[in-house]
Amino acid sequence: MNRPYIFCHMMTSLDGKIMGKYMDLAESGPAGEVFYDIAFGKKPQYRHQGWLSGRVTTDDNFTFYRKPALDENAPAVPAGDFVAKQAPMYYVSVDPSGRLGWESDTLTYETTTAHVVEVLTEKASNAYKAFLRGLGVSYIVAGADRLDYAAALEKLKALFGVQTLMLGGGGVLNWSFIQAGLCDEVSLVIAPAADGSAQTPTLFMAKDGLSDDRPVGFTLRDVKALDGGSVWLRYTVNTPE
Repeated sequence: MNRPYIFCHMMTSLDGKIMGKYMDLAESGPAGEVFYDIAFGKKPQYRHQGWLSGRVTTDDNFTFYRKPALDENAPAVPAGDFVAKQAPMYYVSVDPSGRLGWESDTLTYETTTAHVVEVLTEKASNAYKAFLRGLGVSYIVAGADRLDYAAALEKLKALFGVQTLMLGGGGVLNWSFIQAGLCDEVSLVIAPAADGSAQTPTLFMAKDGLSDDRPVGFTLRDVKALDGGSVWLRYTVNTPE
């Protein structure tokens, strides 16, 4: 498969949570800065051209559950993918049915600006694709009823020149990629904090219909103690059998 190199880069608590009350503690602040600097700072450790997240992560951080302004009478758009422009950095959002309420074709995360690329399936409506085109948001179509991750990755490389891609999804998306053999490396920043919640999502989560609890092994590449008691772990993903 001709796809980008993919590294999953996440920050967690000591008890493996990717969000929650622990983030409000002073002890989590340095870990958050370390997390950003590794991937997006002035001297990043990775030279990637984009990062990919799921719909819920996108709504939580960027689109804030806005509804898209759809024109159900919009003229039929051309079939296939839509490449609005090339950019040095892309934010790739997995949105199979087309639900995210974008207001612009770009977003800013701290000091990083990225062009938005939506990953849709054929379930996304003509009205939604017309909505994206009107904003200048690029999109690719990968799969009929279910997302075809492999096809999406091949298109990201072929159409947008993405050689290295950061996976920063929710736990379900992260685990789906790993179980599918589509993630090469895990980069994990651990904050010296925890909240013990059983309701908040963890780094990896199986979901019926998308993945299961088939175990996957990892090989340690590096470990570093960094600012504020945070730890940076890097693992190679052992290919599932």
